[in-house]
Amino acid sequence: MRGRVAWDGEVLKPIAVRKLPSDPGPAAWNAILPPQEPPVPLAGSPHADWIIIGGGFAGLSAARRLRQLRPEDRIVVLEARRIAQGPAGRNSGFMIDLPHDLASEDYGGAADTDKRQIAQNRAAIGFAADMAHDYGLSREAFDPCGKINAAATERGLAHTQHYGDHLAALGERSERLDAAAMQAITGTDYYLGGLRTPGAVLLQPALYMRGIAAGLIGQGIAIHENSPVTGLERTGDTWRATTPEGDVSAPAVILAVNGHANSFGFYERQLIHTYTYGAMTRAMTPDEAGRLGGEARWAMTPADPMGTTVRRISGTGGDRLIVRNRFTIDPGLAVDEARLGSVWRGLDRAFAARFPMLGDMTMEHRWGGALCVSWNSVPAFGEVEPRLYSAVCQNGLGTVKGTLAGMMAAELACDSGSNLLADFMDQPAPRRLPPSLLTRIGGTARIRWQEWRAGRDF
Repeated sequence: MRGRVAWDGEVLKPIAVRKLPSDPGPAAWNAILPPQEPPVPLAGSPHADWIIIGGGFAGLSAARRLRQLRPEDRIVVLEARRIAQGPAGRNSGFMIDLPHDLASEDYGGAADTDKRQIAQNRAAIGFAADMAHDYGLSREAFDPCGKINAAATERGLAHTQHYGDHLAALGERSERLDAAAMQAITGTDYYLGGLRTPGAVLLQPALYMRGIAAGLIGQGIAIHENSPVTGLERTGDTWRATTPEGDVSAPAVILAVNGHANSFGFYERQLIHTYTYGAMTRAMTPDEAGRLGGEARWAMTPADPMGTTVRRISGTGGDRLIVRNRFTIDPGLAVDEARLGSVWRGLDRAFAARFPMLGDMTMEHRWGGALCVSWNSVPAFGEVEPRLYSAVCQNGLGTVKGTLAGMMAAELACDSGSNLLADFMDQPAPRRLPPSLLTRIGGTARIRWQEWRAGRDF
């Protein structure tokens, strides 16, 4: 990790932010909720003790931890869009405690590394659980019910078996499910088996993010939506962040914008920008729910990391099914529109294969969301300029790793000296990437091959 940077009093070159990431389609989790309160964009030129750029999992978690560590400080959060309209409202809603390395065939890795990751992930989940409790979030928003790894192929079953054995060696509990048990849960005979693990939390991501934001505002934290940062500069010991309608000054900044950090000039050729895609059905009728059968709420990650994630939800917005698959590499932080038709058709095929009894079902929402990964699967974290702290690059696990990075950035900025922070910082920096074109071509070829090899798990 990059260490602390000595400040010599010079005026740093101002940072001009000329573009924002672009996410295709609506944030479906947010779209099925009641309308939000009107936004309060930043206006005027207020002063604060802390500026947090980004209102996702990392940004809001940093705000919460700062409020705990510095209860009297003035904290301002700047979010380019509405809360839960960006990637924080576009994920699959899994807050996973166990090893979940997307670069691994079955998510697991070296035992010592996995134990460390489990401890960090559970610290983040505990922090999130405390927020959910303190801010009065519903079980629909934050549900500690566990999840299932679902296998639709013999190869997937082998992955599941190996993963279960690996977890047992780590001292972790899991429950193997046969095909009949999987059908009783999901209503479909598509799956050959699965592995249930009890420690994951299922989120309704938009409901969760809205609730956390409301709780923070109730604690006196200013959250300004529709306030993209277009400029950032430091003069003396003061940072100033500029937005279209105002600017705010403070001694310290936490940058919680994931891959958008490149737009601020940080981690050039160290971050891989990818998108993943999802589709959500319209609300099922009682007849359709009866045809499907199974339980009213469940969630499955694929046995193969390149497979299809599936969830069934019931609650606000009705009884719906969600499918998520496909990864694309997009260095420009925008998706080629010509590709989306193929992506949507692939999602439709994955849905139809799993739920033939719902042949007349339509998708109400289709979307993409930006992820950020590093070549060596580490975060981009630390003090990148004097009193400017980075909490970005969650390697496809934004719910839990974003929460953790936000917590740790606040602790680093406040010199908390916690054991968790020391452990979190004991990681290398993101490895430098080959030229952008080679990264995209090579990465895309590998992803497509892994998707083909996943077979029916995809």
